[in-house]
Amino acid sequence: MPDTLAITIIFIILFTVVAAFIRRRSRDKCLRDFLNELITLEETTGKITWGKLRVENTGLELIYPTMNKDKNGYDETSYILYKYEYSNIQALIRYHDELSEGAKKEREKELKRTYHPTALRRLKRKIQNVFKTVRDSVMEVVNLLISQAKRTTPAGAVLTSQDKHISQIQKELVGSLGTSFEPLLERYIGNRVVLELIKGDKIFKYPGVLKDYTAEFVEIMDVNYIVKEDQPARKADLVVPRKYGVIRHLGE
Repeated sequence: MPDTLAITIIFIILFTVVAAFIRRRSRDKCLRDFLNELITLEETTGKITWGKLRVENTGLELIYPTMNKDKNGYDETSYILYKYEYSNIQALIRYHDELSEGAKKEREKELKRTYHPTALRRLKRKIQNVFKTVRDSVMEVVNLLISQAKRTTPAGAVLTSQDKHISQIQKELVGSLGTSFEPLLERYIGNRVVLELIKGDKIFKYPGVLKDYTAEFVEIMDVNYIVKEDQPARKADLVVPRKYGVIRHLGE
């Protein structure tokens, strides 16, 4: 007769290792698109930070081009924003006039590939969405198997005693895997749309090309963006939290 306690412990260990591996490698796709670019971070408080973007699964970091000194005279070379602080993000802005000549050419190529994508690119995205949907269903299957094991196997008591630990792992794993497939947005990928961006008690509209979206962010290209109303608009690409940014209209 198999040692159910040993099997359960092995199961928990393997589940924990897999979850940790996925969490370590998981980074938001919209944020990854701005990786190693010079990015302006606009926060809901009005704070503006500028630097080269580095992204990890636990947050993001802007590396300053030169060392800065704060008001107290301390040297600073980067700015870290943790994932639990993402609610402070108003927008991540990639201004076109701040890109190198090589980056400008790559960005123009990406815009051409994004705007009205070919049938082959659309097929590729549909295939990816199928795998994403399957991946998002994995945790539902795992939850069902664990619930079944609790009720019908000798290891059920052990699983129940570890319920809090397992639930926490499942929650973190779902957060790492979640793609938030949105049929309303999916059909307009590569089209001109109108983004409504909430800033304080005002709503601003920005036409642009919808490139992508994730559970937390939406990415839109070729926008005339204004950080402050008394400043001129500048051509930019944006990544904004879905909490503040809503694709409201098809723009073509």
